[in-house]
Amino acid sequence: MRDEPQRLCPVPIFRMGFRPFYLLAAVFGTVAFPVWQLWPGRLLADGYLTGSAWHTHEMVFGLVAAGLTGLLLTAVPARSSLPPLSGARLAALVGLWVLGRILVVTGPAVPAIAVDCLFLVGVSMVFAGPAIRLRRLLSASPALRPRFYRLLLVVAVPALLALANLLFHLNYTDLITGRDATLAQDLSFILIALSGGRLIPDLIPSLVPGARPRQNRYVDLMAFGSLGVLALAGVAGAGWLGGNLGLAAVAMIGAVAHSIRLWLWDPTSTLREPLLWVLVLSYAWLPVSLVLHALGLTGADIPETVVFYGLKMGAMSGMLLGMMTRSAQTYTGRAISGGQAETATFVLVHLAAVVRVFGPLVIPEAESLAVTVSVLLWSGAFLIFLGAYWRVLTQPGVGERPTHEERRTDDGLHQKA
Repeated sequence: MRDEPQRLCPVPIFRMGFRPFYLLAAVFGTVAFPVWQLWPGRLLADGYLTGSAWHTHEMVFGLVAAGLTGLLLTAVPARSSLPPLSGARLAALVGLWVLGRILVVTGPAVPAIAVDCLFLVGVSMVFAGPAIRLRRLLSASPALRPRFYRLLLVVAVPALLALANLLFHLNYTDLITGRDATLAQDLSFILIALSGGRLIPDLIPSLVPGARPRQNRYVDLMAFGSLGVLALAGVAGAGWLGGNLGLAAVAMIGAVAHSIRLWLWDPTSTLREPLLWVLVLSYAWLPVSLVLHALGLTGADIPETVVFYGLKMGAMSGMLLGMMTRSAQTYTGRAISGGQAETATFVLVHLAAVVRVFGPLVIPEAESLAVTVSVLLWSGAFLIFLGAYWRVLTQPGVGERPTHEERRTDDGLHQKA
């Protein structure tokens, strides 16, 4: 006997994870940071996280965490036949993110830390249960092992971000010192390398006939090995590497490796496809940031904030907008294409990164102007995305892809993780 058709959540925005979290990321990027930049004396004067600490924290653990969560909650179930999080459970996770954004401003500190970290832990736990169940099947079905390891990586990403988030809070409250920003930055390097290596070589031949992206295991080993060494040095100190000069050498090796890795992917073939070149350009900020990091370690007048903005405004925000755009089109049944709105979004976000990173280095006395211009460009990118995709994210999709339960209705079979 066939199952009765699955009753979809009556509110379209809570049918799949990308809808509410992409929308929240776009609204947050459009409004929050311009308000912080243009009226710093009126915002965050009192409360828990204040001033630049709030700005630094929320770029990663607020905005990027929202976009990444939306992507994971949608792409992972679609590729692994897991039931997607939807309805009340998705709404609860959304509420946890919103409450965290409020509490990090208003305090008190303990509830703010607990709720803020619990959100990323909750995202990890969404996939931890299926991973545990899959682990029990490995002895009988060894062929499931690659799938298990992929799911384990999905569990680890938000869990590691939750750890970095906790260290940020502990450092801010003076319970520990010195490791929060380093770990968050090193995790950002690794996250960009993982996501870029997973997405870009697969997407290029699917959208560009004749393109031949290549991969080299030795280049990948050098690329990830250098990032691993940087992360280890960030936790344990750089004394075993010979201090900052040794660390700078590792960062420069990483920059070369990631540049070669990017070149092997045939990046010039993407020039006519905005949904591809935005990912390529975003990944390019990884070696650029590593070079700036290396120069700063050797004594050049390059503050770590420059590396931070290269990663967050250029690499992570650019890649995030590119993936949000493509997946929103895919999972609402629309044609995958980059039009004028998408192109303007991608151009603005990378112009913002260029102005913020290189403006103060070229004209130090114009740093304040560079910061203001970059924030306006960056928020403008999210505003265009918000305007172009508001209806896409809040209205029923055109031929929206079936969920796990709808597929079960079609074939009469229960698909298990």
